[in-house]
Amino acid sequence: MFGIKQPNAGTKNEDCYFSNGWLLNFEYLMPLASNRREVYEQQPPFPHLIISELIKPAAIDKILAEFPSASDQIKWHEREATLDNGSYASLKKKDSADFLQMGPITRQLIWELNSRPFIQFLQRLTGIPRLISDPLTYGGGLHETHTNGLLKVHADFQKHPLYGLDRRINVIVYLNKDWPEEFGGHLELWNEEMTECVERVLPTAGVCVIFNTNPTSFHGHPQPLTCPVDRSRKSIALYYYSNGRDDSKKSPQSYTDWKDPVI
Repeated sequence: MFGIKQPNAGTKNEDCYFSNGWLLNFEYLMPLASNRREVYEQQPPFPHLIISELIKPAAIDKILAEFPSASDQIKWHEREATLDNGSYASLKKKDSADFLQMGPITRQLIWELNSRPFIQFLQRLTGIPRLISDPLTYGGGLHETHTNGLLKVHADFQKHPLYGLDRRINVIVYLNKDWPEEFGGHLELWNEEMTECVERVLPTAGVCVIFNTNPTSFHGHPQPLTCPVDRSRKSIALYYYSNGRDDSKKSPQSYTDWKDPVI
């Protein structure tokens, strides 16, 4: 079946998979959702959960080996953007949802993250019913930021531009092995008043960050990357939607809302 790979015992890929033949450990995730739901909802500055070692290190190695280089035929979207004052909102950042040009392990991981079992996990964790994955992976897929790149703190667009669905959940899986603090690229989660960075997440391999998206879920990696030029900040990002919402005090925006800290 497309998207599911059941490795035979003794094959070179068996160390990528959990005992049930999946890259994701659903036997671990479902109880985790039940146990952490209350914590998730109350987590400041907005509901979120950080999971370390979502997939096995061997799977990370294979995804990194498949990660496209500049010479590959994959279609990238360059996301450089400037504000009215001339400062950068996004710099040296690109993404790709060119599924057919991705490697097989990468495709399988994205398929699993869009699968019914993972959506059931998200629903149980977040308490949001009837979540919908995005078949177009709009704005998601593979993400890469190069040296000196950044992504200013922002709240994401709240409406899918083609389907009109309400964006509810972000899931980011980081792929950066041997990534020390001094390389930077921390994901920052800011409070609604933009007076405090409440959480900083080093984007190390296997770490998964799940968080609610609403008009005040301010996040980004605003500090320029200081990694060597032969390294980059890599991740896989997927977004989940619902048909309507009742959790927001503000009208959902169809644009990215860039923010500066309040000093």
